[in-house]
Amino acid sequence: MRVTEVGARAFRLPLHRSWDGGVDRNDVVVVRVATDSGLVGTGFAWTPLIGARAVAALVNDDLRPALVGAEAHPARWDELRWHLREAGTSGLTLMALAGVDIALWDLRARAAESSLVDLVGRRRESAPAYGSGVNLDYSLPDLVEQVRGWVEAGHVAAKVKVGSPDPARDAERVGAVREVLGPDRLLMVDANQRWDVPGAVRALDALEEFGPHFVEEPLPAEDLEAHARLRERTRVPFAVGENLRTAAEFERAVELGVCDVAQPNVVRVGGITPFLRIAESMARRGVPVAPHLLPELSGQLALCLPRVAMVEDIDRASFAALGALARPSGVEFDRGRVRADTGHGHGLVFADTLTPVADASP
Repeated sequence: MRVTEVGARAFRLPLHRSWDGGVDRNDVVVVRVATDSGLVGTGFAWTPLIGARAVAALVNDDLRPALVGAEAHPARWDELRWHLREAGTSGLTLMALAGVDIALWDLRARAAESSLVDLVGRRRESAPAYGSGVNLDYSLPDLVEQVRGWVEAGHVAAKVKVGSPDPARDAERVGAVREVLGPDRLLMVDANQRWDVPGAVRALDALEEFGPHFVEEPLPAEDLEAHARLRERTRVPFAVGENLRTAAEFERAVELGVCDVAQPNVVRVGGITPFLRIAESMARRGVPVAPHLLPELSGQLALCLPRVAMVEDIDRASFAALGALARPSGVEFDRGRVRADTGHGHGLVFADTLTPVADASP
């Protein structure tokens, strides 16, 4: 089965409610890889706000010539990364690689008449999930209502944003969330890199009474040494990884003692192939993986991981919730669990009615 055509297009997905910091949209780059067998695989890259057309250009201008005529197999990932090396080995190049890699895995599963989960290797029928939202700018009543909705939906764990200029505001909000969750559900907090070391120490001291299961990205993601200094001054476990890109970076985080839960994003690390490598590396080091965002694909991968923590069920920001899919994917979140029955491939069929980024208002 050889590649006959590769194409990528960037589309805009307006959010139902802006995220903290004014993020009012997510862009998705849909990649299609056609073959001489007649099968077509679909992949995607994803980014809030920045870089979608650049990712599409890397696929169309630089990956297409390297793929057309070659065998359609994700084992070519390292070769393709090398091909893009002059444009860099991280960032946008990995996002472009992700779109192609996901499409090649989809093709491989379709050719085998298998679901992606069963092709990769199903280890469990369901995985735990948690309610999550970008909610630092929510009023306290809105936040409480959101968390109450997760509880009513059956979630036994929830994550909320922290990092307010006034730490007392965070403490009040996390305390209110703990009341809604009760003592037995897990509560996680996500600072989105907003603190420095002294600020993180003060904030976590104030939040520790509410029993946080972990704090996500308390400090700038690339400064792992600062995380190590913070590690010495708090007992709250750390979740990191949504802004790490390579297995080596994840391994370094574990070596420094600052990665209790690993959170790779399947697009940002370059696709399913490197995501699985990172998951295996983390398993060897005793670290569970909680895939970051992209629930329709993350939920499938979680069923295959050697050590899985939880899958993020992001409020109103899945592809389905944003109207990006032509039909249900087969990935379902219910009563705090995620299951997948996708048919052949990964089950993600993007709608033909999406707005191209070039045609969208800025």
